[in-house]
Amino acid sequence: MSLSKKLKEKFYNFNDDDKDRLIRMGWEDRSTFESIQTQFNLTPNEFIQFMRHSLESNVFKRWRKRTNHQGQLKHEFKRGFKADRFKCSRQSIDGITKGWK
Repeated sequence: MSLSKKLKEKFYNFNDDDKDRLIRMGWEDRSTFESIQTQFNLTPNEFIQFMRHSLESNVFKRWRKRTNHQGQLKHEFKRGFKADRFKCSRQSIDGITKGWK
């Protein structure tokens, strides 16, 4: 499956760090398609094309199967919760870590 010229330009404008970050966000359950669209201006369909283009075929199939199986986690409006930023249980409100000397 080939990419359109416009989509190719969009993908090639990302630097290596952005591409790595996009792939990590794709595998994370807490990163939604909406947050990817906000940060990188990629629609969910464009992001799927990016993953198809960036990953090996067997890895893409595994990711797609996981995303479809847990699809409610990749869309904010389908989630039953709002994922907040992760915070360690040993960290206090003011940011000082408890229990470490």
